[in-house]
Amino acid sequence: MVLKTCCVYSTGVFSLLLLILGVSLVLSGVFPHLLHLAVETEVVLKNDTEAFEAWENPPAPIYMQFYFFNVTNPLEVLDGDRPAVVEIGPYTYREYRPMEQVVFHDNGTKVTAVNTKTYIFQRNMSRGPESDLIRTVNIPAMTVMERFKDHSIEANLISAYMRSQGEGLFTTRTVGELLWGYEDGLLKALKRLSPDLDDVFGLFYKANASNDGEYVFFTGQQNYKDFARVDTWNGERSLNWWTSDECNMINGTNGASFHPVLTKNEMLYMFSSDLCRSLYALYEDKVTVKGIPGYRFSPPSEVFANVTVNPDNAGFCVPAGNCLGSGVLNVSACKQGAPIIMSSPHFYQADEKFVQDVFGMMPQKEQHQTVIDLNPLTGFVLQAAKRLQVNVYVEKIPTFSQTGNVRTVVFPVVYLNESVVIDEASVEKLKQIVLEKNVVENIPFMLIGLGIFLGLVFMFLMCRQKIPESTAAERQPLLSS
Repeated sequence: MVLKTCCVYSTGVFSLLLLILGVSLVLSGVFPHLLHLAVETEVVLKNDTEAFEAWENPPAPIYMQFYFFNVTNPLEVLDGDRPAVVEIGPYTYREYRPMEQVVFHDNGTKVTAVNTKTYIFQRNMSRGPESDLIRTVNIPAMTVMERFKDHSIEANLISAYMRSQGEGLFTTRTVGELLWGYEDGLLKALKRLSPDLDDVFGLFYKANASNDGEYVFFTGQQNYKDFARVDTWNGERSLNWWTSDECNMINGTNGASFHPVLTKNEMLYMFSSDLCRSLYALYEDKVTVKGIPGYRFSPPSEVFANVTVNPDNAGFCVPAGNCLGSGVLNVSACKQGAPIIMSSPHFYQADEKFVQDVFGMMPQKEQHQTVIDLNPLTGFVLQAAKRLQVNVYVEKIPTFSQTGNVRTVVFPVVYLNESVVIDEASVEKLKQIVLEKNVVENIPFMLIGLGIFLGLVFMFLMCRQKIPESTAAERQPLLSS
């Protein structure tokens, strides 16, 4: 009887201890902390780690899609009417982007590499062949006219040559020529005067089977938040195109990798050589991609906002004080003087005037927003879509009759959608990690559950123990009578 009572009370004490331990572990967050510590130690750019292999040669297929804006009313535009364009696409390319010339240094805390990108046309995923014709702004001609507009003698000579060759504000070229390059007659003529001038023009000329320069990345060995963060690009820690030190900063990763253990209140910084600047993305929502939980991050409108909305962007106005408006970025300083303006597709998140200036612009968040879906524990990219639009600044130039009475307009040429979705092999690996995470994080709750169960057993045993005693007490008076 004594042994039985001892077991009952031991059950009660053990139940109480389990409850106290479980609640303490929940409040202290010991298990999540240990889990995060293990992941932070594992996700490092180091030979023979999964993180390094995924960084060096991304396993998921990456696709680059191009959507061109075909001009339907070129003569009316020259007479001063609003441009009308029709979106034509996609023209899809499979993108391969391995890290090459990889060299570790500084005791494994940094790694040097070049990110070579190769594009292979995918006819079955495209609207048509690369030989499809597109009528668009004659960018080489517009660039030359902008460059010589204040030099009347040269401008008159160039204008006369353009008239003799039938060169105008608009040109019709194939998709392949516009993307990868063609010999331009005007540039070829100017090359006789300036031998260093390249007479081939293409929106992505020399970008296929090439890289954008040498990067030095932090490996994350010293601090997990430095994982894949850019230290230098082409030997520099800052840019020189913009008019403020803040705007010239190189911040964050190259946009292909991110540090593990992400939180919802983080600002994810990225450096984009396409945009010639750094930018950031903020948490937007929870998502699930192929059964894997993730956080969606996207650049807020403040990133490309005008100085009246975001004074920090004053340095992106070039020349100083020349601000175009929200949602657009003048990158002529880093594009050899070409009047190139970058934006989101269809001027998404830009001032309404840019949308209204061109008939055919229909911005939609689902199709035109840049998004990155990341697994918060590992930082692994589940799904991403980088969407950018290339525009040309067009204006009437009195010294060039080729511009007619054209309106001043940011003229859309093409937008790109560079996208990736996690591959199945990586999905299976992440599912195992998520399962282990759930088990580890739920250990305290398992202890609490076990404590509650033992507490119920203890209460049941106590009740069972008291019932015989009360029955015996009732029978005692009957025996005495």
